Amino acid sequence: MILNVTAYLRKVLLADAAVSGAAAALMIVGAGILGPILALPASLVFWAGIVLVPFVALLFAVARRETVSRMLMADIVIINMVWVAASFGIMIAGLVEPNILGVLFISAQALAVALLAILQYAGLRGASTVAA
Repeated sequence: MILNVTAYLRKVLLADAAVSGAAAALMIVGAGILGPILALPASLVFWAGIVLVPFVALLFAVARRETVSRMLMADIVIINMVWVAASFGIMIAGLVEPNILGVLFISAQALAVALLAILQYAGLRGASTVAA
């Protein structure tokens, strides 16, 4: 099923791309500084930023289109929710032991991503289908 990319959905996708792009740049460039400040492995911070780069490109590409498949939009929402689950999961499972600044950093970015996923889901539900 093909959906129209509404103005609302476009704005949410662009907001996600901007926030994710800024986070990617910060994590890639600042991994060596952020790691010790947050008590997180610098390599984790760096590679988390690298993982965001193709996602940011996808968000910009979809936001520029007039239409998008419902499945692709659902995938974007799911990817965001997996990011949220992984962010909290690595702390709950004890895979990392961040200090309070690290917990706040991970939690803040995860909550921001969750909000974007909710807004994208709302845009997905409100988008009209393209007539065949």
